[in-house]
Formats: sequence, structure tokens, C-alpha cells
Amino acid sequence: MTVFYSSAEVSRRVASLAKEIADYLRSENIENDDFVIISLLKGAFIFTADLLRALFQEDVHPQVDFMALSSYGDGRESLGQVIVKSDTKENLSGKHVLVVDDILESGRTLSFVKNLMKERGAKSVKTIVFLEKPGKRAIEIEADFVGFMVPDKFVVGYGLDSASNFRELPFVALLEG
Repeated sequence: MTVFYSSAEVSRRVASLAKEIADYLRSENIENDDFVIISLLKGAFIFTADLLRALFQEDVHPQVDFMALSSYGDGRESLGQVIVKSDTKENLSGKHVLVVDDILESGRTLSFVKNLMKERGAKSVKTIVFLEKPGKRAIEIEADFVGFMVPDKFVVGYGLDSASNFRELPFVALLEG
């Protein structure tokens, strides 16, 4: 295992992303009461928690909800379809939604959730991904906010796993083998 982004680099980038989001919200005059974060479980939970704390430092106080989706099963390759395992609880009609995901690869998950939020009446839907793996898209979609770019290698840590292992790592690492 090789560290790709250290814990300190991750912390600095999350704080920077929070400032970018806060600046966007202010430029669009979006109030805290109209702003909802949807965290995609399980991979994005650590990123979401740190992002929420960083947003607090920017005086942004969103509502938070969660969805559990699956497109990988227990393997390292996408199954090609998105399955909703657990859905949101909040009414998203008229809200400005920020979907938080761990990694953008094929684009299927992000596209699926973005379209679903629009169908549910969200006033706007923006996306943020902790990691982006360029060159792997099956569906054309770009995230509005991106933490880091990673090569076409399997990465773990900071919420990302391999068969439910390594989520607890405070850094991002390349998993060899």
C-alpha cells in the first residue's frame, strides 16, 4: 500500500472545498434552510463528516440526509447498474441539493442520483466528489466540485474500501495487487 494523498493534504483540500461551496452558496443567495447535503453511503461518510465541519467554519449549516447505493457489490469492478439500498428521508422539493460521493469513475452513480433528485423536485442539484478517476466514464457527467484526481488504480482510505476494509485510513492509498 502506497500513500497517495496524506492526511494533511486531505484536510487542507476539504477546507478549501468548503470555502468553494460557501462562496457558491453566497453568490447564488442560497440560505441554509434551503440547502441539503445528500451523502452517498458508505464511501462518502467520512468525507461528508469532515466537509460538514469545514462548512460550519464557513458559517454554512445545511440539512443532511443519506442514501445507500451499490454499483460494485463486493468486487472492484462496477456491475453497470445502480441499486438503491436505503433512500433519503427529507422532502427535497424546492431545496438546493449537494450530492456528496466518494469517487467519480463510470458516472453511473452520480448521474443516477442527480436525476433522481431533480425528479423529486430539487430546485438545483450540484455534485461534489472526493476523488475523480478520469478516463473511466460510461456516462458523460462532471462533478461541480472535485477534491483530488487519482490514476486508474484501485484506491482505499478516507471512506473508500476494498471488500469493506481500509475505510478507516486517514489518507488515500493505492492498493497494490
